[in-house]
Amino acid sequence: MTEPPDVAPAPTLRKVISTTQLWAIAVGMVISGEYFGWNYGWAVAGTIGFLIATGIVTVLYLTFIFSYTELTTAIPDAGGPFAYAFRAFGPTGGFIAGFATLVDFLMGPPAIAAALGAYAHFLNPALPVLGVAIVSYVVFIGINILGVRESANLSVIVTVLSVVELLVFMALVTPAYETRNVLAHNEGFGVGSIFAALPFAIWFYLAIEGVAMLAEEIKQPATTIPRAYLLSIGTMVFLTLGILILTAGAGDWRQLSHIDHPLPETLAMVLGQESSWAKLFAGLGLFGLIASFHANTLGYSRQLFALARAGYLPRFLASVNGRFRTPHNALIVGGFVGLVALFSGTTDQIIILSVVGALVMYISSLLSLFRLRRTEPGLRRPFKTPLYPAVPLIALLLSVVCLGAIFWYNSGLSMLFLGLMAGSYGLFRWLVLPHFGTS
Repeated sequence: MTEPPDVAPAPTLRKVISTTQLWAIAVGMVISGEYFGWNYGWAVAGTIGFLIATGIVTVLYLTFIFSYTELTTAIPDAGGPFAYAFRAFGPTGGFIAGFATLVDFLMGPPAIAAALGAYAHFLNPALPVLGVAIVSYVVFIGINILGVRESANLSVIVTVLSVVELLVFMALVTPAYETRNVLAHNEGFGVGSIFAALPFAIWFYLAIEGVAMLAEEIKQPATTIPRAYLLSIGTMVFLTLGILILTAGAGDWRQLSHIDHPLPETLAMVLGQESSWAKLFAGLGLFGLIASFHANTLGYSRQLFALARAGYLPRFLASVNGRFRTPHNALIVGGFVGLVALFSGTTDQIIILSVVGALVMYISSLLSLFRLRRTEPGLRRPFKTPLYPAVPLIALLLSVVCLGAIFWYNSGLSMLFLGLMAGSYGLFRWLVLPHFGTS
């Protein structure tokens, strides 16, 4: 079996996360997708096409989570997809999964930070969007350095507030719902637009898989992870379909298809531009964005930490703070990369790039599941994928279809992803692979 290069053992991470905290982190990682980003899908597919795209993606995530949970509980490693692919396919497989996961989790926070700035600017036009985004990075990197228990407790608070707020939003919008609004203005969209809208539908659920990267910090992972994953995916399916359908029926959806704050704008549309509810919702809506920004910061830092610990990235990224037992260097360096992305791309472009990384990671994880079932049948699997192999096959097929559609409709960003991966792989073969040994 191929092994990573010999490196000094890194300090261990602290096991403190409970089921409730893990549910909060999982939902927190994705709940910002309810607040912004998905509405760009209306611009390319209309409400009907985007609803179909969201249905396809919902099936993808339901089948993927049932499959992914088997890997997460069997191999509870902070590397997550990297660890599964390395075990299944060796160093190159680990590289592909690790690179894709990094793109997924490093590109998510800048998109969320931009939305944080947009919501804050909606509340107070004197607040600059980029200024708020930069401050968000500084504050939440600092919070995550202080300790994972404190970070998990914060996730519970902001996630519960975010879920309650979305339920209140749905209650306020429901009286204004009209099916004719959902059906209106869809004449210019065809079948191809459904595929073009897939990345924005994926944004509803993107990063829920990040829980795997906290596996080393979870108490009783064999039981905690399945419970938290199933509770979180159920929560997100309910919120996604409720927000999507009710917002589409509240008025002219075209007014919401190119902005970073669609929910407060929906309330303003329904209740009037001077409505205090719209302003209040924008203020409270920051909780949802904060929950995702905070949880994704946890995710990218653990992936950088795990890759550095395995020898794929510079060793200093695997350093753990002696007092707080958190990967402080990984947090800071990942934040710097996110800020570069924030200044260099628009929100929709960052979302698409993050989605490409996620889909490559899903495919590598599902292939790892199939291979490990064959090569390591005796591996302890506290949770087994139901209806195997049908469920992971459905997830794999839909992942490939979604990735192909994104490459077809976003060739420039797709080539950027492939170019970055090829360049990184060249460095990997030159600097890292010669140090891997066999045993």
